[in-house]
Amino acid sequence: MAETSLKEQLNTAVKNAMREKDKTRLVTLRMAQSAVKQIEIDERRDLNDEDVLKVLDKMLKQRRDAASQYDDAGREELGDKERAEMVIIEEFMPSALSEDDLDGLIRLTISSTGAEGMQDMGRVMNELRPQVLGRVDMGHLSKKVRDALAG
Repeated sequence: MAETSLKEQLNTAVKNAMREKDKTRLVTLRMAQSAVKQIEIDERRDLNDEDVLKVLDKMLKQRRDAASQYDDAGREELGDKERAEMVIIEEFMPSALSEDDLDGLIRLTISSTGAEGMQDMGRVMNELRPQVLGRVDMGHLSKKVRDALAG
């Protein structure tokens, strides 16, 4: 049997959250479904797993930013809500890369693209992005690539 798509996994999770009457989980998953559906309507196409991962990754980044802003403003309860939503969304993301794996992947990509300095950062990032999507924060990746190219 074929592996279920991320969209199907989201649908199943929504149904389970309804059965379990888990309001936070249900609201978060419905937001994810809505974001996916909106893009499908706007672009008039079905999203594949990679596209759904991009949507979920964007949602995680938004929540990470919002949580930090709430914390800075002294609104910890709202920051906690954002972090709770992040945990739910992260369940659908691939497992994170370890720092060692990430460093190895960066070194391999730099050598395979022939990158020699900061002027090649875009090329390296474009090569890495599809390989690490949803597995590492892009800001963190960018910093690591910049450090590797500079050093």
